[in-house]
Amino acid sequence: MKFSIKNNELAAKLALVARALSTGGVNPALGGVLVEATEGRLSFSATDSNLSLRVPVHVEGSVESDGKVLLPGRLFADISRLLGSGQSEIEYLPSERTVSVKSGSSSFNLRTLNEQDFPPLPDAGGETISLGRESLLETIELVARAASRDDMRPVLTSVQVLASGNELTMVATDSYRLAVKQTHLAEPVGVELDRNIPAHALRELSRLLSSSDSDSVRLSVTDRLVVFNVDGSILSTNTVDGQFPKYQQLFPETWDHDVRLPRTELLESVRRVSQMAQKNRPLKVALSPGELTISAETPDLGDAEEKMPANFDGEELAIGFNHEFFRDGLEAIKSDEVLLRLISPLRPGLLQPVDAEDFRYLVMPIRLNE
Repeated sequence: MKFSIKNNELAAKLALVARALSTGGVNPALGGVLVEATEGRLSFSATDSNLSLRVPVHVEGSVESDGKVLLPGRLFADISRLLGSGQSEIEYLPSERTVSVKSGSSSFNLRTLNEQDFPPLPDAGGETISLGRESLLETIELVARAASRDDMRPVLTSVQVLASGNELTMVATDSYRLAVKQTHLAEPVGVELDRNIPAHALRELSRLLSSSDSDSVRLSVTDRLVVFNVDGSILSTNTVDGQFPKYQQLFPETWDHDVRLPRTELLESVRRVSQMAQKNRPLKVALSPGELTISAETPDLGDAEEKMPANFDGEELAIGFNHEFFRDGLEAIKSDEVLLRLISPLRPGLLQPVDAEDFRYLVMPIRLNE
């Protein structure tokens, strides 16, 4: 196997697949990138046995002879990142079980791993549906941030993905906040979907989608596997077992207070005041007639406070939130105005766009010690 490749293409594709490399374990092959040439086409693949990724690679000219070789993934990616502009000549030397990488005045010889230990990547199979790239990308970016990163409750590290008719719904929660996004699809899906997909896999899918010009994504589903095809790049992931929380029951039927606020102004205020919400101290949101006050205090550091006008005319109300979770909800909303919905200091609060319910972000309160 021998081919020429532009260094920016080499580095970009290796950076993508390197995110699927195993960070440990007993099989060294899971730390490798499989370089495979078939019928003159080149691809890079990596897997940690739960998440797998294969990307097509554009070469300059043709690939001489088919074959495959497994290289230390992170080392290969790190080298490619430092090669600079220009292009590389890459050649597999089977008699020495090394791969030669030459670019300008640089020359590397990389020892290969045993490609026989690299597991076969999953086939698509199952039912297939098509989703719009932009719709899918937006939905992932809004919802995946609310998934848990604590493996003690695996189902909460996933995103519930539901598709039926012309509607795609994604839901994520870490038990402290919950995000729901409903997206209208231009074309109805042919098969109903209800799967718990690991949030980290969807974040990697988001990176693929961001680097693609394709209008649509093909999604294949089996009982335990979901496979995404993005313009020839294949991402597959095992689904997560377990019963996802019945999120509809977590939303109060009615709200006592609806306050419209300028999103950017509120977000910037939260960012500034949150500097004083350290050591797990809450961000305090206080409402009084005509005014909203954002404040935070860490006893041995100091305090901060900002005020802004608010269309509120009820009795004074103060509620505490985790400042990071509250900020995340504001960052997810893209409208000029945000609707803050509240009941009491001990009930969850809701952030959503004004005049729209396609995205809802529920955040649990923190008791204020006053």
